[in-house]
Amino acid sequence: MKKLTSLLIGCSLALAGAALAQQPVEQQSPSKGKRAPEKAHAPEAQPRPNAAKPGAPAPTHRGPTKEYPPTNQPGAMKEHGATHERGATNEPGAGKGRKTPVTQESPTTPKQNVSGQPAGAQTPGAKQQAEQRRKGMKGPAAGKAAGTPAAPAAGAAGAAPSGQAAGRQNTQANAGARAKKPAPEQVQQIKSQHANFRAQPKPQQVPSVTYNQNYRIQGSEHWQGPQYEVFRSYHPEWHDQGWYRSHYNRVELIGGGYYYWNNGYWYPAWGYSPSEQYYAYDGPIYVGHSAEPPDKVIADVQAVLQQMGYYKGEVDGLLGPLTREALAAYQADQGLTTTAAIDEPTLDSLGMS
Repeated sequence: MKKLTSLLIGCSLALAGAALAQQPVEQQSPSKGKRAPEKAHAPEAQPRPNAAKPGAPAPTHRGPTKEYPPTNQPGAMKEHGATHERGATNEPGAGKGRKTPVTQESPTTPKQNVSGQPAGAQTPGAKQQAEQRRKGMKGPAAGKAAGTPAAPAAGAAGAAPSGQAAGRQNTQANAGARAKKPAPEQVQQIKSQHANFRAQPKPQQVPSVTYNQNYRIQGSEHWQGPQYEVFRSYHPEWHDQGWYRSHYNRVELIGGGYYYWNNGYWYPAWGYSPSEQYYAYDGPIYVGHSAEPPDKVIADVQAVLQQMGYYKGEVDGLLGPLTREALAAYQADQGLTTTAAIDEPTLDSLGMS
């Protein structure tokens, strides 16, 4: 009876050992806890080298089994002979309620991204995004090291208000200087210096205007007051010498063209001499009742405006574009009608009438 019992026990142990030999290792070291087997990438189960042979008693304790997962298995790493796998909670078959073993990453273990792929196996798009993020994080430091214009731009932006304030101060200073008119004795001194002034034609520097019987002074229809009536009604006329001599008692060649004098104004005498028709300005020029030549009066005005800072050109006695621009600026500052011409209000304002 004892022999039969011993035989049965031995057969049971042999069968149990054979059954254990046919199953994959599911246990780790007692200090590491239990984990679920990975079905997606695990190799076929093989008997352990230290499995119990048939008929031998089952071992009471086994040491950690060393397994070598495939090299392409993500998340696998080796540590002290035990196999640790990342993402065990996402694998099928993981038991509910069981704690997931906390594994430590070695410096050589590749990190996983959100998609579960190793960081070294990123797609080209992911690599570009990561590179851009790294560049964005290093941008400020790199800018400081390389001296990028980011810092100067901030400095320039901070200095902009002071520069604008300085510009406004300079403009106000210039306006204050322009607003100061020369004293009457200075005006008389300028006029005495130009007592014998005679203008010379300069068609290359100051182009001549051409005759146009339909010409009207632009904007003159808006100039209000009797002092601007001659500008509103002016239109060029073409006549010969006899006509001009019969209508006006004073016709003179001034600065390359003939002018006639009438009631305080000089006008271009179109047609008086076809070979002498150089006119820098087609319109009336106010000189007052003293009937001074227009080129002398123009030179006086140029000198005074030059002293006040309005006129930047040469005192040439020609009512060209630069002189008219200076006149317009002065008239605007003085609150006069902007005619860009020498008219009675402007000459009175300059103290030269």
